[in-house]
Amino acid sequence: MIDLVLSQLSDVFRIGLIIALVVTMLRTSTLTGRVLPLIAGVVFVAVLVPSTLSSGTESLSQEIAAGLISNLIILAPVLLLARWITHLRR
Repeated sequence: MIDLVLSQLSDVFRIGLIIALVVTMLRTSTLTGRVLPLIAGVVFVAVLVPSTLSSGTESLSQEIAAGLISNLIILAPVLLLARWITHLRR
């Protein structure tokens, strides 16, 4: 499981989707809020990537569980960077 999470942390497609999720959340936060779109997006990416790009070595449920963990690990620095950029723009 640790190897699966580590391999997902270096997935450029997953990182790009999480960055796009945060940018979209920031742009639409006045209408949709922040927490619910982030939760839905993290779950969506965790299911989407293994469903479409599955390596076939692990079961789908294990890949989704590892995807949730890796998405949250990727999300933390992306949110910090977004907050820092927003703070600098003020």
